[in-house]
Amino acid sequence: MITLYSYPTLFGVADNNGYGLKVFAFMRLAGLPFVHEHVFDASAAPRGQLPYVVDDGEAIGDSETIVAHLISRFGLTINAALGPRERDLNLLVVRLLDDLYWVMSYSRWKDERYWPAFRAALMREHPSLTEDGLTKAREFNFQRYHFQGIGRYTPAAAYARGVADLAVLANLIPDGGYVHGAKPTSVDAGIYGFIANIYFYDIDTPLKQFVCSRENLVRHCTSIHDLVMRS
Repeated sequence: MITLYSYPTLFGVADNNGYGLKVFAFMRLAGLPFVHEHVFDASAAPRGQLPYVVDDGEAIGDSETIVAHLISRFGLTINAALGPRERDLNLLVVRLLDDLYWVMSYSRWKDERYWPAFRAALMREHPSLTEDGLTKAREFNFQRYHFQGIGRYTPAAAYARGVADLAVLANLIPDGGYVHGAKPTSVDAGIYGFIANIYFYDIDTPLKQFVCSRENLVRHCTSIHDLVMRS
């Protein structure tokens, strides 16, 4: 049995991090049985980052590496119908989501307008967390943001970058169905991982305001959510 290790739930989604939720959704959409272990401590993970899976004693990290490993090992056909152009588009979307990740994280940990509500939600849903521990995590994230670059942006500039990413996704997602047709593929799992962590996020950030203004983003998100949460 495969075990997925990822961050805990928040606001009704299976992982409050886009990458972990992406892997969760992919495995559900692909019909793979697995055990889901929620952790905060990433010290046992490859490169010290969540999510990771343990498959037959082997630990595999990085969401895209996990997806590729599972497709190869189990002969999954979720992307079998895609041609070179669709696969290239998938890679572009994955890289765009990498950019969106930093703005999402900034909105939770960095922006003083939303940090108190995010902290309260974490402590409400996960009573083992402490004020001191979250303060240390916040300080650590501030360092990450500074060296990555997003921490040097004003809030308006940071959100403009995130909204630009979301606008591209809104242009890619059709009014019905999924990115590549009537059935979801791995790219839909990836998009869901991030959009769900905005749409279901119970704090009205500029990112959520944009998502809620685009019916196709909301439809895509809720459709995948219904599929993966009832599986």
